[in-house]
Amino acid sequence: MLTRNDRTVSDAMEQLRTALALGVRHIGFKDIGLPLDRLKDLKTAIKAGGATSYLEVVSLDRDSEIASAKAAVAIGIDILLGGTRVDEVLPLLAGTTIQYCPFPGRISGHPSVLEGTIDEIVASARALAAREGVHGLDLLAYRSHENVPALIAAVCGAVSKPVYVAGSIDTPGQIAALKQAGAAGFTIGTAALDGKYPADGTDVPRQLATIIRDVAKLNRHISPFHKDNLTHAFGRSSDRLFSDGGLSDSWPPRLATGVNNPRIRLAKFEGEAGWHFNSGEDEVFFVHKGRLLMKFRDRDEVIEEGEFIVVPRGVERCPAALDTRCEVVMLEIDATRRDSQGGKEQRA
Repeated sequence: MLTRNDRTVSDAMEQLRTALALGVRHIGFKDIGLPLDRLKDLKTAIKAGGATSYLEVVSLDRDSEIASAKAAVAIGIDILLGGTRVDEVLPLLAGTTIQYCPFPGRISGHPSVLEGTIDEIVASARALAAREGVHGLDLLAYRSHENVPALIAAVCGAVSKPVYVAGSIDTPGQIAALKQAGAAGFTIGTAALDGKYPADGTDVPRQLATIIRDVAKLNRHISPFHKDNLTHAFGRSSDRLFSDGGLSDSWPPRLATGVNNPRIRLAKFEGEAGWHFNSGEDEVFFVHKGRLLMKFRDRDEVIEEGEFIVVPRGVERCPAALDTRCEVVMLEIDATRRDSQGGKEQRA
């Protein structure tokens, strides 16, 4: 959120550019702090950056909340967060594409505080989620005096619609707790803008980069793979082979690494490997050292160092080393899973 203490910051456009450059794709602001025309500019810039726009209502009196809902419509926001007067806001959003996620429970003060017991908040959440036109909930969990993880888990377990958690979130432990409790997302603003989140620096770019990294870790979006050196990789495979009692410095394909469908294998060819075909995988042969002769039923191909050739599944071939030995990197892609999806590859 481009906010500090429940107000949109005066330099919101500058902070927005930073967020978009770092790949943040869910960006919001409050209806307090900047005039309507500048909020419209923010929404336009968010859309141009390919992100989803949010406006969170923090008004406590009826007239201000109604004005905020009308502003959300005028701005053309994607998702309206917060507010408590559902009966009066829903008619204002009718006919728009705005998704509405009000506050469950009793809200008071500024910055806002969530009052009530867990049971009372859960009852409110159930009633709101049952309403047509309510797409989710904006839970001010970290503005509650209750046990926060227990509160989030209770609300998420009680409703089938997404629950977004808001409040004073400023540690990776809090983010991990809300994910474990089942929250669909969370808002964070003041902590990053004020340099409170534990990071290598207090400037906004490093604050946001750290938050994004921590979320990626929780979502298992961090790659476990690092770069490798083919010469070293072939050496490791040779060492393993000889330690197992192998007597030759040539060997059939050995798995080097793999993720989802693709698998990377390393092979050393001496002489001719014989005719065969794979019924399930498409393959790419990349020559690391030496020269590889690939015989097909209709032609022969010579693949030099640094060159590669694609062999579709079902195609007969006979690989052979033209030099004493040929080191080959093989990429295998499971075509049967792809075909089972109507010609489209599955994506993780």
